[in-house]
Amino acid sequence: MTVYMDARDSARNAFGDDDLRILELLANRYVGANPPIPFAYRAFSRQGIMQNAEGLYEMELASRLPQAAHGDYAYVYGLVWSDNERSIDCNLEPIGPIKLYLNEEMLFRTSAVEEMKPDARVVVPMLFAKGWNRILIEARRTPAGFGCRFGADEAKVRILNVLAPFAGREGSAGWVYSEPVRTARFGTEAWPDARLTESDSGLNWLPRTGWTSAEADLPNLERLYGRPETTVAGYGWTRLPLTGARSLELEGRANGPASVWIDGELVLELPEAGSFRHSVSSAGGGGQLLIRVLNGPQGWGFELDATADGKPVAFEQPVHVHGYDGEWLYAGPIAADASLAPSAVCRTSDLMPAVDLGGNPAGSTYWELDAPNTRLRPFYENAMLSNKWTTGTATNFGRWDYPLGVTMYGLLRAAKALGRGELSDYALSHIRSCTDMYDYSLWDRAEYGFPGINHQLVLMRMLDNCGSFGSAMLEAQLRAGDDNFPRIADTIADFMLNRLERREDGAFYRLSEGEYFDNTMWADDLYMSAPFLTRHAIVSGKREAMDEAARQFLLFRRYLFMEDQRIMSHVHDFKYGQATRVPWGRGNGWVLFSLTELLEHLPEDHPNREALLDFFRAMSAGVAELQSDSGLWRQVLNEPEAYEEASCTAMFAYAFARGVRFGWLQGDERYADAANAAWRGLTGKAIDRSGNVHGVCSGSRYSFSPDYYMYDLRTVVNDNHGIGIMMLAGVEIHLLKTWQRTGALTI
Repeated sequence: MTVYMDARDSARNAFGDDDLRILELLANRYVGANPPIPFAYRAFSRQGIMQNAEGLYEMELASRLPQAAHGDYAYVYGLVWSDNERSIDCNLEPIGPIKLYLNEEMLFRTSAVEEMKPDARVVVPMLFAKGWNRILIEARRTPAGFGCRFGADEAKVRILNVLAPFAGREGSAGWVYSEPVRTARFGTEAWPDARLTESDSGLNWLPRTGWTSAEADLPNLERLYGRPETTVAGYGWTRLPLTGARSLELEGRANGPASVWIDGELVLELPEAGSFRHSVSSAGGGGQLLIRVLNGPQGWGFELDATADGKPVAFEQPVHVHGYDGEWLYAGPIAADASLAPSAVCRTSDLMPAVDLGGNPAGSTYWELDAPNTRLRPFYENAMLSNKWTTGTATNFGRWDYPLGVTMYGLLRAAKALGRGELSDYALSHIRSCTDMYDYSLWDRAEYGFPGINHQLVLMRMLDNCGSFGSAMLEAQLRAGDDNFPRIADTIADFMLNRLERREDGAFYRLSEGEYFDNTMWADDLYMSAPFLTRHAIVSGKREAMDEAARQFLLFRRYLFMEDQRIMSHVHDFKYGQATRVPWGRGNGWVLFSLTELLEHLPEDHPNREALLDFFRAMSAGVAELQSDSGLWRQVLNEPEAYEEASCTAMFAYAFARGVRFGWLQGDERYADAANAAWRGLTGKAIDRSGNVHGVCSGSRYSFSPDYYMYDLRTVVNDNHGIGIMMLAGVEIHLLKTWQRTGALTI
């Protein structure tokens, strides 16, 4: 029997059979450990190093430094924060000679072959220490090239955010790169101090951060966007901190007609260019100040100061921007006749319609900072995954990925069971932090090559990226409607139904050339697709989505169900023409869990309903036979030496409890007994008195050998793959016991 804790420390020892208290314990611990920290807003230079569609930073320096001669050196330098020790495999594609350093240690140096081979790629394992980590890349110019491409493997999952070093750039996003020099300057013996100024390093670093004197003399909007050829508009946004002021006076100059709003109320309108001094009759509490200015003969821009009760007021940033000490954000050029409500402008989730300097439509624009080619840019910087899929102790808030989809679903159902609306509000806030920024994140990807937020949603290439979190989003839609949810769901549904790879018979599978999982089918993907398709059918009224979910279960059964044991192989590998015949616990859990989600809503007269019920009953029987005496199931279901694993146990408890309540396993008491025994095992052996979840294996790849699952895939405390399903199991056990006592079928 696998032991994760002393029985004295278990939730069962603390709370006994009070299932709702244990459910509340789980929910409280998760919310407390994952505070709603928003995206980080940072200064980001459009003249800096961008990422490509794969997430590799494009450090090709020949075009950036055309003055570099043969044999010259240049350096690329950046900082990476890690909340704990974190391992990431990084890809490096050299374009000439390269040395890669991490924290003053050389990790990699190109060989002659790698320097000369145009398509060379190497994988460099990088172990980041807790705190700040310094990455330095030395490139040397030769006729073969100058620079490299570098970044995290699976960059949309294992996000590698880089910040600029040196005082004066602190907090801004992106690498710095040096102007070329004739001799090597840095390495293990010498290192540029990231805390000092750039001049202390002895090199000049780009991209530049300051205006020239000629640029600084221009009106603010003109130096940012240029001189318009026709009449256009620009906005300035700041915050006016007034607390109980009796009077407010605005004074300044506009180069064209202007309007000023405070907290959405129009307080000043200037019909023409000129200086102004204006008293605002009701200062209120102050807040968001927005100015809209058209260009005029004297240029394009404005100056604005404020006094409250006769004393100067210092404006403040309307949102906290790392790496920027200015008080104003700017947007433009925008059509002069565009009608934008101030409430729609003073926000960071929306784009604004742009025009060029000639007044022609030019897509969308976003907030600019008062620095050369520098924009405000949001970044997801909360819990980062490593090669082991762990997240450490940082908050998961704001991340769109599949384990957190289960967690949000668990919180939504726990909130209902406990009558605690604040848990539902928390889950909705997490979901909306992603969906409110959906349009922006698509634009961000187009502008910068790779998104800073919503990585998996906007780089949707497989079911993992969209189905689980999309299903939680639709569950939230059924509970608290949101205009964004259905339209994002339509995009996900189109991907699943019309663009996802399929076998000749229509079965979903993974076709990813060059990847280890190319040409495979995974049991997991029934969870990544079917619950979403089921909820999409409910929300949209389009039954074909639910029909597709039903069809996929029967197709996957043909490929993965081991009829002799009545359990599922984890993967079918079409490269070898066979299933792996390794029944990974959580892979089986995904299937049985998801099948109950479909059966709950599938019409009684659906042509596939009986076949799906037969599948559910057959698989339930096979799984039930393999439950251990502790109540838990094993990591590999049919391997007696495999460790007992918590997440699959929670999924089986969930599925059996629902099967009994809904009558799909009618007349067979062993399933209710198995579900209750599983919950006793989880609360006594996998959930501790503080609400921590033990015994959940980390994210899986696949193998034909059970040893991989048993010995390579170890358990992680509070792994996101287990927290949500633990809450869902707790809800279903509570409902099962209620049904057993009263016969009431509660949803």
